[in-house]
Amino acid sequence: MPSPMITYWKLHRVPIVLALLSLAFYYTFAHYLVRTDFVKLITLFAALFFLSFKLIQFEKWNFKFLLAVGILFRLMFLWAEPNLSQDFYRFIWDGQLVRHGLNPYLEVPDQLIGQKDLIIAHAKEIHQGMGSLSARHFSNYPPLNQLIFALAALLGGKTILGSVMVMRTVIILADVGIYFFGRKLLKNLNRSPHLIFWYFLNPLIIIELTGNLHFEGVMLFFFAWSLYVLSIGKWLWAAIPYALSILVKLVPLLFLPLFLKHLGLKKSSAFYGMVLLTTLLLLAPFYTSEFFAHYSDSVGLWFSNFEFNAGLYNGIKLASVNFFEAKPWILVKVYGKITPVVVITIALLFTFLAQNQKLEVLVTSMLWILVGYYLLSTTVHPWYLAFPVFLVIFTDYRFALVWSAVAVLSYFAYSTAPFKENLWLLAIEYFAVYGFMLYEIFKGNGVKRIFYKNSQPN
Repeated sequence: MPSPMITYWKLHRVPIVLALLSLAFYYTFAHYLVRTDFVKLITLFAALFFLSFKLIQFEKWNFKFLLAVGILFRLMFLWAEPNLSQDFYRFIWDGQLVRHGLNPYLEVPDQLIGQKDLIIAHAKEIHQGMGSLSARHFSNYPPLNQLIFALAALLGGKTILGSVMVMRTVIILADVGIYFFGRKLLKNLNRSPHLIFWYFLNPLIIIELTGNLHFEGVMLFFFAWSLYVLSIGKWLWAAIPYALSILVKLVPLLFLPLFLKHLGLKKSSAFYGMVLLTTLLLLAPFYTSEFFAHYSDSVGLWFSNFEFNAGLYNGIKLASVNFFEAKPWILVKVYGKITPVVVITIALLFTFLAQNQKLEVLVTSMLWILVGYYLLSTTVHPWYLAFPVFLVIFTDYRFALVWSAVAVLSYFAYSTAPFKENLWLLAIEYFAVYGFMLYEIFKGNGVKRIFYKNSQPN
């Protein structure tokens, strides 16, 4: 009689081979790739995206198998330093300050590095690694994020790699939590629970969050927890994890107006009050008279100074410079002042026009507000797309999955010296995104469907 392992192999040998091949590719990505090698980067990414698609196709009802391989894929990065982003150096810097009781919002690294009694281990290496842009600005990471950085500094053994491993462990655990709450939420919305694997096995999620230490996954863990609690009717308790998600990344602030119609005036007032109370409690240890000025200055830079992987903005800039002789450095500042107004307007439209009383419509409204913001933004780093990738699995739309597949084209900019974006590659990316998005909108009832039609399970 054949053993259970032999029987399992015979039944699942193709997915097992695909998983082993993916493990090899993820290991190569983590340990043998530099971001200047664009051809190798997109080749590995494309292969991993195809393999993930096939794994879900073959084993979408084998939850234990897909959960296990998703965790193994992430563990390939555990002891590797991030190779596509240098942000982790700033995380470690802030974490060491907080660990020693210093406020990371008060002084910029360029000011601190000159102090003789600076308590940051490997200070010169970390200061150099974070880059001049980060080193001359105040920290823009919210309080809960800072506490995670401090935990990494405390448990990391005063080494850079040790801190990296602690932060990476937190991010992996957050993704497992997203799987847990996301699957439950899908069931509560009468959707197939296997859809969570379009997030959990997405190469962009694994590489950008676990690999490159971006904390969108931790934010999404609290956000998914909040939506699940909301789905079972415990709306006031849902406010606490919602506030925690804001305290990791500010993005969920965009969706707060939507709860006005979802909960009604009385309940939404209590919900907002609980969010505010939780936020103030965690903000209190960091608050000083300079906090809001320093923090708003750093956050404001993303609207008016930085440009990367922009969609609509690049088209406007190209036309303005070529036909109206506009100055790019002036244009980005003017555009940056207009963008928040437009985004707030979009949020208000979905607040009052969409049928947000139903949770599935509420999530769809969140998706469109966020996508509107990113399509208008001057800066769309690939890891930003973790949020829309998560949201689409609860809706009738899938264009964010296409975006997660093509956003890697933006990394061409790092393969050139000096840094320079390839507008043709960005055009391919956004034509694919806009094309698939418009197809999904108009294959149904067009724009009315966005605001009024209830989502139905796929």
